[in-house]
Amino acid sequence: MTVYNAFLCVMVLIAIIVFISLYFVKASYGIFTNKKWGYAINNKLAWVLMESPVCICMILLWLFSDRRNELVPFVFLIIFEIHYIQRSFIFPFLIRGNSKMSIATMLMGIVFNIANAAMQGLWLFYLAPADKYTPEWLLKPQFIAGTLLFFTGWIINLRSDYRIRRLRAPGDTKHYLPHGGLFEYVTSANYFGELIEWLAFAILTWSLPALVFFIWTFANLVPRAHAIYNKYKVEFAEEMEGKHLKRIFPFIY
Repeated sequence: MTVYNAFLCVMVLIAIIVFISLYFVKASYGIFTNKKWGYAINNKLAWVLMESPVCICMILLWLFSDRRNELVPFVFLIIFEIHYIQRSFIFPFLIRGNSKMSIATMLMGIVFNIANAAMQGLWLFYLAPADKYTPEWLLKPQFIAGTLLFFTGWIINLRSDYRIRRLRAPGDTKHYLPHGGLFEYVTSANYFGELIEWLAFAILTWSLPALVFFIWTFANLVPRAHAIYNKYKVEFAEEMEGKHLKRIFPFIY
């Protein structure tokens, strides 16, 4: 447990470094694909290879756990996998255009996703006190509120991704300013939805590892949203003028 707690502390420290760094360096994928990051591959393939490890590792950690027959850990797994099965095996094949992702970016994503699977899976299926996640947990206020919030964020994320895809006709590779839904308030509504999801997961599991995951999500997505906002201000100056859009948090930032 001491080693595990040290692992969580290291992950938080790295997240802080990543958060600061990403305000100066743009990860090479999507609209920020950069040849300086080295060889890049098809975005669809890269997303599958990058996101599927966490999906698979969580299932394996659950399967080999003595708690695989317990209700609450299984519910946590299902909630977690609802996001990652979609992100790993559905989302990539819905992407329009011919964007690429650098192999370096993909490999960094794989490393984090495996580390995150270890963070979440080891706690939920091995290290949490045996009497913590009993069936009564499903009636606790934090589980109910967290679950409702999770699916709210999940729907925001899915709907926002859908709006982004609908901007392009098949074969179109141009970029457009998203609109409709929460895009009337922020330029990265999809990221806002994902942040809500993982904050909610921390609430519904009431666990430190899930909170560390939320911190990582924040550290990754908030600087990215800032970079997207600045790019849109240049590319779509006329459309942006007078809209009073924020980056990722409506009315705030």
